[in-house]
Amino acid sequence: MATPKDTQQFCVRWNSYQSNLQSAFPKLLTNEHFVDVTLACESRMVKCHKVVLSACSAYFEKLLVQNPCQHPIIFMKDMKYWEVQALVDFMYKGEVNVTQDELASLLKAAEALEVRGLCGQHDGPGNKLMQLRLQQRGGWTTTLLC
Repeated sequence: MATPKDTQQFCVRWNSYQSNLQSAFPKLLTNEHFVDVTLACESRMVKCHKVVLSACSAYFEKLLVQNPCQHPIIFMKDMKYWEVQALVDFMYKGEVNVTQDELASLLKAAEALEVRGLCGQHDGPGNKLMQLRLQQRGGWTTTLLC
């Protein structure tokens, strides 16, 4: 028979948990350990982590859930490389620096990808090729290759 002492719960808390994660994500991006998705744009590649992309972007979350692959390559055809890199930096670091001239373009790309924190409405095995058109989001085109 369980005694009250056996059922008592204790909260074990890591006080620096958030700051540890906040410093770990940029390191993962930099050293490319455990990458499992690649974003391709303008003949260049950005290696990322599905968990980070899906946590920070409703678009990537839907895309990756609906198209399970071991290491997909997502072609970002209608975006510039700097936009993709800046948005990835934002997702991993929580901030990014851009010029005033780049800001509108970055926000448009963030809206198309439904990046949380940059677009208000979202705060809070085989080879297959899928063409996804986002007409409702300004005509962005991405291609997923598994």
